[in-house]
Amino acid sequence: MKLAPAKNTLRARLRRSWRSRKALKGVTQWVIDWGVPLAAGAIAVYIYAARTTSPSHVYRAFTLIDAPDRFALWLPSIVGWLLVPAIIGGVAGHIIAQRISSVKAISTEKLFRQRTWGQRLKPPGLIPDLRTYFHGSYAQQNFVDAWVRIAHRNDWHRAQDHWEVFIRDMASTQQYAHLDRHECLRQARDTAHLTLVITAQTGMCIVCERRR
Repeated sequence: MKLAPAKNTLRARLRRSWRSRKALKGVTQWVIDWGVPLAAGAIAVYIYAARTTSPSHVYRAFTLIDAPDRFALWLPSIVGWLLVPAIIGGVAGHIIAQRISSVKAISTEKLFRQRTWGQRLKPPGLIPDLRTYFHGSYAQQNFVDAWVRIAHRNDWHRAQDHWEVFIRDMASTQQYAHLDRHECLRQARDTAHLTLVITAQTGMCIVCERRR
């Protein structure tokens, strides 16, 4: 097997971080998937409108206090009229629905557990980098040998890509929905390890097969 790449690119690290978001809960994941782009778009509209008039006029049009009196204020006015109430109502409705549906549903994974503030504030984890497995435990070395050398013909880039895709999609399934972000990522990673090492030893990659 070829040696693991000595350096990981910024693009690869960002891709791994982006795919790891699937271990987050519904509202948090929605904020990253849609909330951040929508907020960036609203800020861009605000800046565009503020170039033609004062920021206070844009704010008053955005919050529907004043009617727009020029074309540049119509965009923030429409955004404030349609987008903001829809987002607030959608998030509030989702949270209420989740609380109602889970009021009597306790997963066996959560029975008798107590989460500390350290666990609550701990940042989300990342999908593992296969390069760390190259010098890891015997089980990790055995997995990376089968997954990279046999299933992907020593193509480290494609092996890492398909490893991340498999864990990302596993974390998105219903069976992991009740887990917190750390437990979700851990179980998805362990399941991927056990599943892929068996198929990889026969020279097959599940992701490659599905993408044909």
